[in-house]
Amino acid sequence: MRTRSPASRDLIGSRRVSVAQPRAARPGLLRRLAAGAWHVPAGLWFVLRHPRLWPLALAPVVVTALLLGAGLFLGVYVISAVERRFQGLIVGAPELLGVLTTLMLWVGILSAGLVLGLGVGLLLSAPLLERLSRRVELLARGAAPNESRGLRWELGQALGGALYFLAAAPLVFLLNLVPLVGPLLGLFWGAWALALQQTDSPLTRRGLDFPTRKAWHRSWRPESMGFGLAGLVLLIVPFANLLLAPALSAGATLLVLELEQEQVRQDSSARR
Repeated sequence: MRTRSPASRDLIGSRRVSVAQPRAARPGLLRRLAAGAWHVPAGLWFVLRHPRLWPLALAPVVVTALLLGAGLFLGVYVISAVERRFQGLIVGAPELLGVLTTLMLWVGILSAGLVLGLGVGLLLSAPLLERLSRRVELLARGAAPNESRGLRWELGQALGGALYFLAAAPLVFLLNLVPLVGPLLGLFWGAWALALQQTDSPLTRRGLDFPTRKAWHRSWRPESMGFGLAGLVLLIVPFANLLLAPALSAGATLLVLELEQEQVRQDSSARR
């Protein structure tokens, strides 16, 4: 019978409580959002300062760069057709409203194209990004848990998370067609889906299935949304977005490790 080390037992214990509502006071909303967002540049910096991670990061960078370009091209192609459809709706409307509507269409469609390209890139790079995530955890903590239920289960969980994020692209597109509030809703939905997908690897290693991972994100919603929003902001930054895949993979792993330790601290405080 396999025996678990104390460190492994701590990880499993923290996993059991990590999806529960916290019992100790947490920082304010803005601080929690910022803490989640910080892990995107932190993940990029972690990869850059560990050259042994570069071989694992290279292929996802190339694949994601190509698909981001393809998604952007697709968005530009779609814009002309959609803009003609909306042109009749804004005739006679105030000039400012017409300009804002056209701007939202451009932003929304291009964003949806980029999200679609990123989603396909992450799906194709998933095996390498999982190895990168595991290596990041080994470097950061010295050990990586292995509480999954087998390779087939891991592949199924990874596929489910990837498809969930891919579904965000058409929904982002449709939400951006809703005047005023649509782009904001699309941004938040895309951020939530991105954070959920990128934490698949570290949370799956802890034995969490898809519904339990969603509960984990609800428990840490501000941190999760901050991480996803920062990822989407980096997505539209030229050249920086080429490094987005390894930055997100490493950053999501570091985020899970930090929140795991935070949960342990909160539980210790609650017991005292």
